[in-house]
Amino acid sequence: MVERVVATEDALTLIEHMKSIYGPIMFYQSAGCCDGSAPMCYREGDFILGASDIYLGTIGNVPFYMHRSQYDYWKHTQLIIDAVEGRGATFSLDSIEEKHFITNSRVFTNEEYEKVKKLL
Repeated sequence: MVERVVATEDALTLIEHMKSIYGPIMFYQSAGCCDGSAPMCYREGDFILGASDIYLGTIGNVPFYMHRSQYDYWKHTQLIIDAVEGRGATFSLDSIEEKHFITNSRVFTNEEYEKVKKLL
């Protein structure tokens, strides 16, 4: 199965750390003006999803969502969530940690993209 979102080992380690502090968490791929397009980490239930938000998959047993209009820009790519040194986006739980989440991506092959299109 082709996954639309995956995480590096550094991201998975930070996810486990965040869950140990906050309990259940979720991710939302931001497209906001304030924090750019950072993966935002929230306590589960602190960010209200709307009818236009889509579920992309899980990383570290944590759900990952994105607004449909943003997905239209990213649909040809696999999101690769990583963790790097420094403070995170202002409204994200990782904003006070020594590491924060970032989004990298790679373009799907034609074969992968055909499979991903069927998932949505």
